[in-house]
Amino acid sequence: MEPQEAPSAEYAEVHVVAASPEVARRVAEVLRRCFAATEQRSYPASPEGGTRLELTVDTTRTAEPARSWLESSRWTGHADREPGRD
Repeated sequence: MEPQEAPSAEYAEVHVVAASPEVARRVAEVLRRCFAATEQRSYPASPEGGTRLELTVDTTRTAEPARSWLESSRWTGHADREPGRD
């Protein structure tokens, strides 16, 4: 796999690898219920089969439950704690 350029701030590139296109689409559908997202792009995962699906999500335009999860997982700057760990 080629190294990819990081998306701009507040966006995330999501890559889903699944046994079938239908399974990958179901995962993308769930993500779109929580985040604004680009149209998905799908590709064969490997010569042996499967599907690789890619989409970009905008973490600034979220719905519940993603909003509450993002708020609780924000980095607080405490060196002795990891993000999202209480």
